[in-house]
Amino acid sequence: MRDSENDVRRRVREGDREAFALLYEQFARPVYNHGLRLTGDWSTAEEIMSETFLTAWRTRARVQEDGGSLLPWLLGIATHKADNARRGVRRRQLFLARQPRPRAEEDFAPRTIGRIDDARYLRAVQTALGRLRRQEREVLALCVWSGLDYQQTAEALGISVGTVRSRLSRARKKLAHLAEEDREPPTARGEMTGAAAIAALPVREELT
Repeated sequence: MRDSENDVRRRVREGDREAFALLYEQFARPVYNHGLRLTGDWSTAEEIMSETFLTAWRTRARVQEDGGSLLPWLLGIATHKADNARRGVRRRQLFLARQPRPRAEEDFAPRTIGRIDDARYLRAVQTALGRLRRQEREVLALCVWSGLDYQQTAEALGISVGTVRSRLSRARKKLAHLAEEDREPPTARGEMTGAAAIAALPVREELT
């Protein structure tokens, strides 16, 4: 597997468009999901995904030929894009919060109800993440949701493995404390929300 991943690295580095297209097909969804978790905004996540791959293509010469999967590299780019985007999202949210709320209309379609529940869950998670420091939030998103091990997360963020461990430990302790404070009720689908849901997710220390 590592040999084939390093072959992709070499081809991407050399500007092989077919290899880059395969890279997009393989990792577009994880990059999008990472952007969504960090920003809480679907359209912003789409922009982050597009900008990430555009930046990856422009900076492909920096890719090392040996190193395995390129997902940590892509998620590292996406993390920086999300950090910039979050500032804009916060400005838009503050603006919208000052506007009068639209009149509520009943809609009993199951799909609509599911979307509302998803949006509430995402907002709850974003509220919990917003109470963490940016560095803690980024490490948590990479380790917990994106499935990177400590070494890959360190590579994505350009920090040491020890720093990854300490930031993740602080983040999880804070979330556990917030979950205890908030005592969030389950959603209509029986799921935990916000800090409680994040604190309960497992972390993989090393790839198997």
